[in-house]
Amino acid sequence: MESAESHAAIMDAVYTLLREKSARDLTMEGVAKRAGVGKPTLYKWWPSKAALIMAMFHERIDKRANPPSGGSTEQILRANVKRLIRELRGLFGKVMADLIAEGQSEPDILKQLFEQHMRPRRDAAIERFRNAIEAGEFASDMKPELLIDSVIGAVYYRMLLKFEPLTEEYGDQLIDQALRGFRKP
Repeated sequence: MESAESHAAIMDAVYTLLREKSARDLTMEGVAKRAGVGKPTLYKWWPSKAALIMAMFHERIDKRANPPSGGSTEQILRANVKRLIRELRGLFGKVMADLIAEGQSEPDILKQLFEQHMRPRRDAAIERFRNAIEAGEFASDMKPELLIDSVIGAVYYRMLLKFEPLTEEYGDQLIDQALRGFRKP
């Protein structure tokens, strides 16, 4: 099997297996068997199971359409939070939770997840709010970093702990609460 074919087969195997089981229950042996490659092939490209899952996550799951760009900053935030909530209720959320769990024993996974997935989105949202503050859309004492962290952090908190349903209505309530007092009349 050629390198590109092996890579595709491995990504297919990880994707399929994660639909069936958790990352904790996924094994390199199982992936190799499902992909039709030897276990040394996996370790040649990925140093650990978590690194392999992270690679599949970026290649197959974290392929999002361009974020909405029309409307007010608040409308864009609402659209992005609703889309995130929908994604977190599916395979994206399952794999994200698995990666966060795996990252507890492999801190490099958390760092990579934050740097490659979360930071670019967070930075873009913060910049959007800074521009909106400068344009007079929000009060000048708003701290965009805290606003984004409070909304997105609460979404992940509910997704990970599953103590209440993660709904789009909840996302709207978070935004309403976070923006209270910062909207300009």
